[in-house]
Amino acid sequence: MSQTTVAADPSICSPLPVLGRDVTVPLVTGGDVTYAALDYAASAPALQRVWDDVAAYAPYYGSVHRGAGYLSQLSTDLFENARRTVADFLGCRADDQVVFTRSTTDSLNLLARVIPADCRVFVFETEHHASLLPWQDSRVTYLDAPRTPQQAVRTLERALADRDPYGPALVCVTGASNVTGELWPVRELAAAAHAHGARIVLDAAQLAPHHPVDIADLDVDWVAFSGHKLYAPFGAGVLAGRADWLRAAEPYLAGGGASRRVTRRTDGGVDVEWHESAARHEAGSPNVIGAYAIASACKALTEAGWTDLVARERRLVERVRAGLAGVPQVKVLSLFGDDAPRVGVISFVVEGWNSSHFAAALSAEYGIGVRDGLFCAHPLVRTLLGTDPQTQGECGAPEAAPGEKSLNAIRVSFGAGTPDEHVERFLAAVRELVTEGAKWTYRTEDGRCVPAV
Repeated sequence: MSQTTVAADPSICSPLPVLGRDVTVPLVTGGDVTYAALDYAASAPALQRVWDDVAAYAPYYGSVHRGAGYLSQLSTDLFENARRTVADFLGCRADDQVVFTRSTTDSLNLLARVIPADCRVFVFETEHHASLLPWQDSRVTYLDAPRTPQQAVRTLERALADRDPYGPALVCVTGASNVTGELWPVRELAAAAHAHGARIVLDAAQLAPHHPVDIADLDVDWVAFSGHKLYAPFGAGVLAGRADWLRAAEPYLAGGGASRRVTRRTDGGVDVEWHESAARHEAGSPNVIGAYAIASACKALTEAGWTDLVARERRLVERVRAGLAGVPQVKVLSLFGDDAPRVGVISFVVEGWNSSHFAAALSAEYGIGVRDGLFCAHPLVRTLLGTDPQTQGECGAPEAAPGEKSLNAIRVSFGAGTPDEHVERFLAAVRELVTEGAKWTYRTEDGRCVPAV
């Protein structure tokens, strides 16, 4: 990849205002600096617009559904309007349901609870644990990591064609990797699934904050994502898609809100009539603020314009990849190769460095927040690194000598709120750490590398 600096294009939009953009943090070497949040793949900072919307609603907070008071009716309208906003954001079909959950993980566990008992599940080993682990082992087939998008489609086609017995099946696939940022061939995988009588759920946790997601256009059956990656505060997520399996299954949680009518039987038991709407799987008092925050984020991203947002992020991706390519000791991780389209998520290793040590130095000495480890995608990262899952590294000494394999990786991630300056600071810090080393000493504490006081 070219190492030429990518010049800023004034025609591309500026970063969206986010909370924390002016926060300063102390440096172990003295003084303080504006914090560079480059861990969007874990949790993106909330958009200022979203926070302002939530703050404006907060005084009118009330119980959702069935309340006779004005604030309750207002909150109920807000909650149900949020559902419609999310449906529009995702391009839902007329008969799709939008269920509010706690997160992507919660959404996929909900879907795992409602699939038919004889349903076979197919999932690539490259998935985040949220989409790798919810399925029962007795009915799940884990597919090996593909090395090209075309190989992913062929692998899935063979697995679906060979399944025995040939009954209901579900494919679970990410839209964008939380490790490499690479985009997966979702539309082609959906076509392959449907051609073999299977359904498909898209884990859009890393895709939705970076690219438009349209259920009908991609022809997927369900989409799951989290608010805290979509520039909304913690605590809410979405499962949206086909209603038939959701209506046919027992509620994910039993309780108030999920039930339409409960009657006492003469034998002392109770009979329950459950809702057939999304409320069937939303028992308990719903997180109206979380749902409203997600809807606000959906509106903000749509109004900002996906064309400009995607173009600006693509420029940042090119800049980071070009900058890292200019440091020979850095190796960027990839499944599909350098030319694969990707979102603002890049993982790498540094020759001779413990990844935890490197990330700790970026934070303590430069005020830059990245992530190190296996990123809740252990099989994928170990496949990319070629490491033994039983080995562990210690802070304070090189994790791997030149030519040896690293035990974990460093991930830098960014998005609609990332200033160009943060990217440039990160690249300058990487170059300085590699050429000059850390200025501070570090130790291992509770499994983490931290500055030694």
